[in-house]
Amino acid sequence: MKLQFIAKDPGSEPSGSPTLYRTDRGTWVVQGWVVTDPDALAAMDVPDGEACVEIPDRLVPFFQPQP
Repeated sequence: MKLQFIAKDPGSEPSGSPTLYRTDRGTWVVQGWVVTDPDALAAMDVPDGEACVEIPDRLVPFFQPQP
């Protein structure tokens, strides 16, 4: 899988994380805050091999395929 950097969260200092990447497989990779809230995790059915990360609303505009 090849990653193309799209954006770092401009409002998150000092690290600029969360971060968005586009893959060459037509998918997105999101680096974000690990969801650890027990109630939130209980409300989801996350199978083995998958995880959930949280990102801020300000990154949503970057979810567009790049030419």
